[in-house]
Amino acid sequence: MSTRSLNILLTGGTGYIGSHTAVVLQEAGHRVFIYDNYCNSDPAVAQTLQKITGQPFKTIEGDIRNTDLLQKTLETNHIDAVIHFAGLKAVGESATIPVEYYANNVQGTISLLQAMQAASHRPRTLVFSSSATVYGDPQYLPIDESHPTAATNPYGRTKLHIEEILRDLAKSDVSWRIACLRYFNPVGAHVSGLIGENPNGIPNNLMPFVAQVAVGKLKQLNVFGNDYDTPDGTGVRDYIHVMDLAEGHLAALNYLGAALAAEVVTNTETQTHTGLHTFNLGTGCGYSVLEMIQAFEAASAKAVPFLIAPRRAGDIASCYASTTLAAEQLGWTAKRDLKAMCESSWHFQQKAAASAGSNSNTTAGA
Repeated sequence: MSTRSLNILLTGGTGYIGSHTAVVLQEAGHRVFIYDNYCNSDPAVAQTLQKITGQPFKTIEGDIRNTDLLQKTLETNHIDAVIHFAGLKAVGESATIPVEYYANNVQGTISLLQAMQAASHRPRTLVFSSSATVYGDPQYLPIDESHPTAATNPYGRTKLHIEEILRDLAKSDVSWRIACLRYFNPVGAHVSGLIGENPNGIPNNLMPFVAQVAVGKLKQLNVFGNDYDTPDGTGVRDYIHVMDLAEGHLAALNYLGAALAAEVVTNTETQTHTGLHTFNLGTGCGYSVLEMIQAFEAASAKAVPFLIAPRRAGDIASCYASTTLAAEQLGWTAKRDLKAMCESSWHFQQKAAASAGSNSNTTAGA
């Protein structure tokens, strides 16, 4: 049986990862609908996405906790599948306002699931934006999907709680097809330079901070700790290009059989993967902070001044993924290297700086 194009709802779709995924899905022939409250992104991103793809994006402004509006959105647009990006995401901030994180992330996901259950056409395909933070301090490397989970901060715990909710849901109703994608460290930008990571305020993540130092927006980078048990003493992480990550979402939808499940089929068990399925999305390679700085300096031909600062509480020495399961079951592997990550980030940062404070062509993380 042939597949068909889908109506796909992206919650938090104007954010960093959501916007890049919207491009990949639209270019694959699917119809993308964006649901966002723009708490950390800009409504003008939808126009930027249209400029990139040449196709319009329907947007719905709303809070993820508004179950009635979500249900109406699902029914009015006959949504076949949902990719759930919406949520708060700053690790440090989550320790300061944990209740807000649980309300947005956990309560918001429950609201979405209730809306999907109540929708008259019963959409049952969901891809959830999870995080490698659910693993906590690695007990071994590389981290595979069987690694024990032990999140060490409220943000990570919200993701873990949601995974547990989805696991219980999938057991209670065998019609659900759910993929949990545990991201490692997304970086980079779309080749056009029109969308990328440009967060509000001081960046929480390494790459946008380095980029803003290189462009002169920030004075210097603090490197937290140079005495870890790593080759150069600085922390090692698994950085993945955001476009590889976006393509991983398309691979997950294909794996779940969303396009087939949307049709009337005679034997769905042989054509779709029901239940809950969890995958790491990373490269399987670890790069240190100093290696990232050097790679970005090479890509930008700019110096990135940095200062060695004391370790931050809760930081770990090394963390990188085993990507075997995603390769075997999704048929997906990351294709873009560190050079491409840095060059695309620099291209985007230059365009963002040239816009002189305008946010119309930038996106923030979702």
